[in-house]
Order: sequence, then C-alpha cells, then structure tokens
Amino acid sequence: MTSYFIQAFIYLVAAVIAVPLAKRFGLGSVLGYLVAGVVIGPILGLVGQETTTIQHFAEFGVVMMLFLVGMELDPKGLWAMRVRLIGLGGLQVVLTAAAGTAIAWWLGLVWQTALAVGLIFALSSTAIVLQTLNEKGLAKTEGGRSAFSVLLFQDIAVIPMLALIPLLALPKLMGAGGDDGHASLSLVAHLPGWAHALVVVGAIVSVIAGGYYLMPLLFRYVIGSGLREVFTATALMLVIGIAALMSVVNLSPALGAFLAGVVLANSEFKHELEANIEPFKGLLLGLFFITVGAGINFSVLAAEWGAVLSLGLAVIVVKGLILLGLALLFRVHGSNGWLFTLSLAQAGEFGFVLLTYSVQNNVIPTDISQILSLVVALSMFLTPLLFIAYDRLVLPRYLIAKNDDREADAIEEQAPVIVAGVGRFGQIICRLLRANNIPIVALDLEIEQIENLRKINIKSYFGDASRSDLLETAGIEHARLLVIALDDRERAVQMVKHVKHAYPQVWVLARAFDRGHGYQLRDAGADDVISETYHSALELGGHALTAMGVHPMRAKQMTWAFVQNEDAHEDELFATWKDIEGGNAFGPRYSELFMKLEEALNSAMQQDWPEPQRQDVPIWTPPEQGQEPKSQQQPSNGVQ
Repeated sequence: MTSYFIQAFIYLVAAVIAVPLAKRFGLGSVLGYLVAGVVIGPILGLVGQETTTIQHFAEFGVVMMLFLVGMELDPKGLWAMRVRLIGLGGLQVVLTAAAGTAIAWWLGLVWQTALAVGLIFALSSTAIVLQTLNEKGLAKTEGGRSAFSVLLFQDIAVIPMLALIPLLALPKLMGAGGDDGHASLSLVAHLPGWAHALVVVGAIVSVIAGGYYLMPLLFRYVIGSGLREVFTATALMLVIGIAALMSVVNLSPALGAFLAGVVLANSEFKHELEANIEPFKGLLLGLFFITVGAGINFSVLAAEWGAVLSLGLAVIVVKGLILLGLALLFRVHGSNGWLFTLSLAQAGEFGFVLLTYSVQNNVIPTDISQILSLVVALSMFLTPLLFIAYDRLVLPRYLIAKNDDREADAIEEQAPVIVAGVGRFGQIICRLLRANNIPIVALDLEIEQIENLRKINIKSYFGDASRSDLLETAGIEHARLLVIALDDRERAVQMVKHVKHAYPQVWVLARAFDRGHGYQLRDAGADDVISETYHSALELGGHALTAMGVHPMRAKQMTWAFVQNEDAHEDELFATWKDIEGGNAFGPRYSELFMKLEEALNSAMQQDWPEPQRQDVPIWTPPEQGQEPKSQQQPSNGVQ
C-alpha cells in the first residue's frame, strides 16, 4: 500500500510543478503534463513499468470527456453536423489510412502489417485536441467544430478497425506475439456475424432508451436521499457502466459515453452531472498525459532515434497535407483551416490500443511495435507545439492580413462628431447620434464592424483612427466632438494625448475599461471618461435590490446616492492616484482614501429616505414567491 501512496505522490508533485510553469510560459497544460511524465519517467526513473497499467486506467478520462462533450450537443445539433461527420471524417480516415499503408508498404512491410499501420496512424488524439481546444476557447470556432467531427468519426471507425485486424494475422507470427495473458470479457467473441450485429444494436438501443426513460427516474430517486456524494456515485456509475457495456460488445467506450451524453443533453440534471464528473475527468486526463510522457522508452529511442524522429515528422507532414486538402475541399478557410490541420496532425491514444491489439493478433511484430509506439508518443508530444505555432505564427498573420489586405477607405465627408471604434460599445453611440440626426464619421480597424454598421445605413470607414493623417481627413480640425471607444487601451490613451495636444478645442469623450484606465485617460487630457461597465452594473444592482423586496423608487435613490458619492470623491482619488509613481500603481494612501469612500457610501445607504408619493411613482407591490413584480401605472402624470 505504501508504494501506491508514493507513486501517487510522485505523479501529483510532477503535475503541480510542471503544469503551472507550462501555463505561465504559454505552452498549455497538455505539454506541461507530457514534460512532467518525461522527467519522472525516462529522466529520473521515479516511475517504471506500472505506467502502462496506470495509462489504461487513465484512458477512462477520455471516456468522461466525450460524455461531457456529448452533453453539450442535443440530437438536433448532432444531426446538423452530419455532413462534416460523415464526409469530412470519413475522407480523413480513408485517405490517411491509404497514405499510411502505402508508405509502410514502400518501407518494406508486408501488406497486412502495412494496412494495420495505416489504420493506426489514421487516428488522432481526442484527449489532447479537445482538451487544448477547450482550454484555448477554440472549440466553438469553425476549425474546432470540424476537428471535433473528425475525432467523433474516428471513434466510430475504431469499431470496424478492431474487427478487421484479426483477419490480417500473419502465419509466421503465430506463437511469437499472441495473447498478453489476460483475456478480456466479451459477449460477442464467438458469435456469428448476424448475432454480433444484433448484440451491438441492442447495446446502443439500451444506452439510448435507458438515458431517456430510466436515468431521470434513477436521478430523482437519488436526489430524494439528499446526499450529494450519492449523486456523484450515481454519475460515476452511469459513465463506468456504459463504458463496460460498450467494451463487452467490442465497441468503443468513448463512443458509448458520447451517445449517453447526447441523450442526456436536454435533461434537467445536465449541469449537476457536469459539475460532478468534471473534476474526475480533468484529473484522469492529466494522469493520462503524464503516463504518455513517462512511457517513452529511451533505450529504444536512443537506438532508433533517426527512424523514430523521421517517422514522427512524416506522420505530422503527411496527415497535415491531407487535412489541409480536406479543409480546402470543405471550405474551412483561413485560420480555421490551419487550426483544423494542425490540431489533428498526430497519432492518438487509440493508436496504442490498436497497436497492442495488432501485436496480440499476430499482425505487427514486437520489434516494429516498439518503434511505432514511440512514433505515436512523439507525434502526441509535438501536438502542443503545433498549437503554439498556430497561436504565435498562423493566427497573428491572418489577423493582420485580414485588415492589411485592405487600404484605409477614402473618407468622402466630414462631420462634427468622429467616433473611433465601433464595436459593441461604439455602435450604440453611433445609433443614438444617428437617431437624433447628428452627422458622424465612424472609424474602425475591423472590417466586420464597418460592414455591420453599413448594413444599418450608418456611414463608416475602414482605417486606424489613431493615425493623425486619417483624423485630419475625417475633419478633426473642425470637429466639435471625438468619441474614443477603442479596444486597445494604450492606443486609446495615446490618441487622447495627441488630439488634446494638436486640437485642444475638440471635446474628447473616452471609454475606459476600468478605474485605472479611466485615470490614465483623464491624465492624458480626456474631457469626459465613462467606464464601459459602470452604468450597466448600477442598473443591474438596482434590479437586484428590487428583486430582494426594495421598492423600485428606493432602489433608484440608492443608485443615485452611489453615483453622487463616487462623484464627490472622484477628484481626490484621481489626485492621489497621480501622486503614486506617476499613476502606475495603487498605494496605501489610495487604498486608505478608497476605504473612506466605502464608509461614506455605507452611511449614505443607511440614511432615512422619504417615502415616495403615490402620485409620483407607479403603484408597486413586492413580488410574491413564484410571481413577477406587479406594477400599475397611475394615470395622473404617467411617471415611469
């Protein structure tokens, strides 16, 4: 027992040290786990042969991940992606398997072994790809959705691959590889084809029917106990049970878990299930990545490093070319096409499963399997680096090209108001001014934003509003007002400084991200600064008070008092901020002053308020449980 505790401690220490470091340097958590595995395994030798066993256990994290992914899709969403699932995924598997088979046969392997090798390298790493896409917030992009479709088809394709491999057995390997000494339980091992098919269909139907009809009843029964740990146990029981059922009928456990997730996507227990399974999924996936790194056989790698490195790079290049061609064929353009290509250009964890299965069934010799397992591990190890290349090389170039391919528009007219930045903030200002027939010139560096404004007949131009020549063309010299709503904080501050220096007569309104940025804009010379979240937060705070039973008029008075209190202390806070290291930090003096502001605010909230007169405000009754607040308008003056 002590040895298990020590091993667990080693794995956890490696993860705790390596992963935060990798995240800090922008390398991603997956690469951190892989490096941690390499350090505690081949380099320091702290873990040994048990890594293979642990890896099989940790692969259950992939099953949990696909269960959670399935719950993000409903059956309608799954049907909507059928073209990419079958077309894109099917072509990727077929073309990659064919290319892998051809290369392996060209290298001198018999066609049976070559075909098995092609099938192994047709698969990609579901664990690494989905984890990284979710981590980077790319799962909902076109490239991310396309990658997921291919991964899902690959999981489905594992089923016929497992059925095909035994048919490729080589007589000369009989007795050389064979069984690993632990036969797995199977309900279909000796069944005829038609019976095998019936059992498989029955298993899938039972998962779907059980999810629709039995699971809700079971969860309601468990919730009735009032014990959270029992619900957690039920969630784990569900996923483990589905995985076991799929395994005994020779189906992919991950596929079964995904189907169960899709079935439960619209369940009222969806969010509770996600909350209970997510921690186990994250821990097991991390453990899986560590075992991949720890399982690298450095003795074989040292002896065959040239072959392993060449084959690893060949896998990435060949798969990448095929994926790039498919991206063009299915019109996954631009940066999304490169995301799709780079994310899937590796072998996957199911490659280890197929490799072991091929050795057991006398299809691939043991010495070749050792080299191929290193190639699979190496390609997985390089995948986080491909994502880094996408972030730092591909994506910036496309973002720049997206805008740089087009020169700044020729500004055809001038107006008394210039709006710099017409995103979610600036466009509201433009609409308000337009509605009051006030002429404006709108500038932005995002083509999409410009085109959106033009669709609603607001005159807007593409160009960098911080450029002095463009401002001059827009008529800054004769303008009365400049509204700065740029997303770039530093550029906004510099623009304020330039305009107030060169054109001091122009009134400058600026959007601030937070209090510190507001002080910087004010220090630069902005005449009026508004925080982008200030008033919306006040509005929502007023609604929160009303929801808790405070009269709407009283809630409005409290928000007014909040604003008045802030305004009363604003100049003093700003002056203090300017005295602190040139306005770059918040020191003890500022904090002390801010606490006085909070005390004054608390006092303002506690003062007596005059009761609103019935003729001045709507008739209002506090909301009853389960009902919306009721309000009737008094006809005397129509105040709202």
